[in-house]
Amino acid sequence: MPLYRGSCHCGGVQFQIDAEITDVYTCDCSLCAKKNALMTTVAEDKFTLNAGEDKLTLYQWNTKVARHYFCSVCGIYPFHRKRSMPDHYGINVRCLTDFDADAIPVRRAEERR
Repeated sequence: MPLYRGSCHCGGVQFQIDAEITDVYTCDCSLCAKKNALMTTVAEDKFTLNAGEDKLTLYQWNTKVARHYFCSVCGIYPFHRKRSMPDHYGINVRCLTDFDADAIPVRRAEERR
């Protein structure tokens, strides 16, 4: 199984996922539409935060179930804990090193705004 490493722009937040990426999607919820991220989903046991827990800032709204994280230094959004699947992470594939986001067709996931 592939291992992908990722980080925010400044490198303060570093993580890895140990998972095959077969689905990349956009979301049209109000937050995702504004941040323009390309997402994939991984189970929590396939995600490891390697550095920068102290640099992560949590953003929540509405039901306050989903946990959206961004780097407090550079502002980049690398991942979130999903509302619909709390034991999974939504990963911003644009933050992954050595992953070609153009290699997989992008699916549009429709959420309520």
